[in-house]
Amino acid sequence: QVQLIESGGGLVQAGDSLRLSCTGSVSRYHMGWFRQAPGKEREFVAAINWSGGSTEYGESVKGRFAISRDNAKSTVYLQMNSLNAEDTAVYYCAARAGMYEVRPRSPGVYDYWGQGTQVTVSS
Repeated sequence: QVQLIESGGGLVQAGDSLRLSCTGSVSRYHMGWFRQAPGKEREFVAAINWSGGSTEYGESVKGRFAISRDNAKSTVYLQMNSLNAEDTAVYYCAARAGMYEVRPRSPGVYDYWGQGTQVTVSS
């Protein structure tokens, strides 16, 4: 069992930046960030393979968000820039084993999930 703990969420204004962290025994896992707004389905935000050598992003965040990891610190980060009201959601980190290339954007392939951290962007 892998316990994941997200932190760094909060209330910010449009245009601000925020960095989320996800800590846990993550060094051997491929990681993903997802978000879910009220009344909407869980949305893929970003993914990174276990070594940090491969990343990908959802279309709505590409160019504004950056995922990274520090395996020595057992932490995965999500740097979020140029935030807007549409980024308001609960953000979850998730961990998976297996092949990174197999559907990294699908929530169903992830084995472990954190409890989420709220990000609210006021316009």
